[in-house]
Amino acid sequence: MRDAAPPPTMTVTPVADPCVGNLATPVNSSYFTKAFLNALPAYRPSLSPNRRGLEVGMAHGFFLYGPFAITGPLRLTEYASTAGLLATIGLVSILTVCLSIYGTAGHGPSAQPADATIDNPPADLFTKAGWAEFASGFWLGGCGGAAFAWFLCSTTLVSPLVKIAGGVWSVS
Repeated sequence: MRDAAPPPTMTVTPVADPCVGNLATPVNSSYFTKAFLNALPAYRPSLSPNRRGLEVGMAHGFFLYGPFAITGPLRLTEYASTAGLLATIGLVSILTVCLSIYGTAGHGPSAQPADATIDNPPADLFTKAGWAEFASGFWLGGCGGAAFAWFLCSTTLVSPLVKIAGGVWSVS
């Protein structure tokens, strides 16, 4: 009989207090998960709250444009792209108001403690002033991302693809 290597241990351990429920699992404490989450703009070191909001807003504005332009009520008209842009800017504005309300209500945003996944959460984001900067950057980035998506969808290379995608959801 040959000697087999012992199977790798997959353990779940508490990060700090076991009563809190913050557990280090093989999934959330793996190198890939830590590297991926720490590279997101919310947790990347040496970014100002305004820059964090700008990056998060650009992604939201860019990806929210498509559903509004392609599946919106004006999808079969020549105003579909403009309606999608205006609807995206409206939703980004509503989300910015929600971010502002969250930052000003009560004692402000609560600071995230260090856990198994995020080693060093940014302290400057979890203040009332930092959250207000994040919200203003989110609005600017969201409007810019929506405008960029609108511009891309109106180019000669992408507009035929938009027409094809719009035809998938049409009922006529």
